[in-house]
This record gives sequence, structure tokens and C-alpha cells, in this order.
Amino acid sequence: MSALALAAFAVTAAVMTAPVPAAAHPFGDPQTVDVARDEQRPDVVRVRWRVGGPDDLTLLGVSLGLLPEDRVLPDGNVDYQYSDPGLVGASTQFPAYLLERITVTGDGKPCVGRVEPPRALARAGATAEFTCPGPVSTATVRMRMLTDLNSAYRALATGPDGQREVYDSAQESHDWVLTGGPASTSANLGRSAAVQLAAVAVGAVPVVVVALVLFRRSNSRRKVAA
Repeated sequence: MSALALAAFAVTAAVMTAPVPAAAHPFGDPQTVDVARDEQRPDVVRVRWRVGGPDDLTLLGVSLGLLPEDRVLPDGNVDYQYSDPGLVGASTQFPAYLLERITVTGDGKPCVGRVEPPRALARAGATAEFTCPGPVSTATVRMRMLTDLNSAYRALATGPDGQREVYDSAQESHDWVLTGGPASTSANLGRSAAVQLAAVAVGAVPVVVVALVLFRRSNSRRKVAA
């Protein structure tokens, strides 16, 4: 096998054998959460939740009784259909579930939540407004979305001035200081497919370098021999 062919084979092998993220969740992209105070209404805390993967919404739909149980296959995989997010988002069960799993306390006082009708649940997520008894400077947000389905679910959360937290089954509550700027967008949080592919490419770089070195050495030896 020529050195050039060896280099091509090494690159292909590095990409093909690199770990591929599981399509099934909760071990894929995490959920994301943005926490912010409404600057026009200082007694209102806004929490935006976005699912990690659309198949999570199928699993949630089965749990809420919106989808048949056979949509979860015997091997644990989920039979996802494109209509699932819309069905879950348009239901009355979903807002009730969200307000049960996400709660807000403003400066020690419970806040009343209301879920805005989701327009594109899988892509844009859902936003809940929590109205508190008075202006809020510190909000305690408890986030337990999907952890009742599997304790391995987690969520990456952001708040004003770059505040960050990771919610999971062991860390369900966090205090957010809401006197700063708006939260970062959740679109920047999850480990996207582009990031995952970049990681694979980075992992393949050392193999490519070694292959190129071998190729150059082989060429050099051929020139000396000539």
C-alpha cells in the first residue's frame, strides 16, 4: 500500500471508528434553559425551556398519554414522527407538566406561572412567565423537566451576565441574580452536530499528520534512490 493510500486509509479509519453520539436520549444533546427578568415588568421572571432532541418529545408524549405506548420500542429506542412535537405542544397536558416541573420563587415568595402557547416546540422550545408578588432581584428556579422519565436527563441553563448552571436529578434548584442583562440564547448551548463533527475532525488530526509525515519520508527516499 502506497504512503498516499495509507494516509487516506488512516483518515477514513479515524472518522469511521470515532465514537458516534447515540441518537437516543437522555445521552444526547442536553436540554437548555434561559432565565431572565422581564425588564418591562420587574415582577415577572421568564424561563425558556428547549428540549435536547425531538425524540425526547415523543417519549414525553407517551408519558402524558398523548401517544401510544408502542412508540417506545422494546430495545428502548423511540419511534419518532415529525408530528409529535406539534401534538405535544398543542395539548393541555404539556403546560401543566411544565409548570409542575419548573417552579420559580422570587425573593423567597412563590410565583404564579403561565406557559405561552409554543409555536415550534422542538426548535424554539416553550416559554413560561412567572408573576411574583413584587419586583424580583433573586429568583430560585427549580427545574426537573424529563428527570421523572430518566434520571440521566440534564439541562444547561444561563442567566443574566453570563450566569450558568447545570440542572440534573441531583441539582434541581438554583438561585439566579436577575439584575443584569439578558440571558444567552439557548441555541448556543447544546452540543450541536457541528460541534460533535468538529471533535471528530480534531481527533483525526494526529492521524493525518502521521500519515503525511510517512508520505513525505517515502517521497524523500525515492528521490535519494533516484
